[in-house]
Amino acid sequence: MNMNTRTEAGALASVLLTGQQPSRVQRRGRYTPESMAHPAKMLPAIAAQVITAYTKPGDLVIDPMCGIGTTLVEAVHLGRDATGMEYEAHFAQMAASNLRHARAQGATGTGQVVHGDARNIATALADLTGTAALVLTSPPYGATTHGHVRTGRDNGGGKIDKAHHRYSTDRRNLAHRPTAELVAGFGQILTGCAALLRPGGVIAVTVRPFRVAGELVDLPGQVITTANQHGLVLIDRLAALLCGLRDGQIVTRASFFQMIEARRLREHGIPAMATAHEDLLVFAPVDETDFTGGEACGLDLHGGGVPSSPDRFDTGTTTADTRRTGTR
Repeated sequence: MNMNTRTEAGALASVLLTGQQPSRVQRRGRYTPESMAHPAKMLPAIAAQVITAYTKPGDLVIDPMCGIGTTLVEAVHLGRDATGMEYEAHFAQMAASNLRHARAQGATGTGQVVHGDARNIATALADLTGTAALVLTSPPYGATTHGHVRTGRDNGGGKIDKAHHRYSTDRRNLAHRPTAELVAGFGQILTGCAALLRPGGVIAVTVRPFRVAGELVDLPGQVITTANQHGLVLIDRLAALLCGLRDGQIVTRASFFQMIEARRLREHGIPAMATAHEDLLVFAPVDETDFTGGEACGLDLHGGGVPSSPDRFDTGTTTADTRRTGTR
């Protein structure tokens, strides 16, 4: 793997201890209760460690699929400026609310949230071209996620209730598209984000495999392939733990439905396990990398109606701009 010259050697270990606390503990008091409804949030510890390693105070961090704003919140708490883009209007509003909350807690960075289609990000954020030190994001893992559950013990003895397990009901959202379309759309997003990078800037993607009808989808591998096809080269690949470590033993953070699904698949002879980590993939534009080093890693380096402008929500740290953009 290429040595990453964009951060000090050793700044990030190959395995990041980002699951020492459960997600709800990492978020308690730092995010609004309403924003817990998002079905697939990045762990705050992952965002904080990546931002600390690849940026300095005052740098700009961008998340093109920001959800409820985890990347943005952690960035402004670390004294970085942050801009996020989100297709779902209600999640964009939650992200803006979380940024206002961070400001009230003393965060020194400034942040803004843009409602729109991240495939158009280079146009929507044209004023930020060539300014970002880091793009940090994560693609959706299909239309359905583990969500939140209430068991019979919690709901008076009834059946298991499942909630907050879908990104949206909008079929145009990439989360609802077949995997090939999702990956192709994410490639477009990567191209747009590359235009926003300053010299030496990087794109970091957290991603994990998932299953469709029992079949394992190597989403990390597909993201690497599409990134190569869109002019980016992998310069680092790390593991960000979703589990905890105590006395040399793994402490699972798997959800109720993740455990049930893994058990069901094993009963059908499929060697499934609950996910314990996410891949952290770090990319740089091909023209800023050492081709020899990249090729040594086995990488291929050569290889319906959308309105035009975005809604920018007032976060208390920036001026609101009521332009519109389209759909993912």
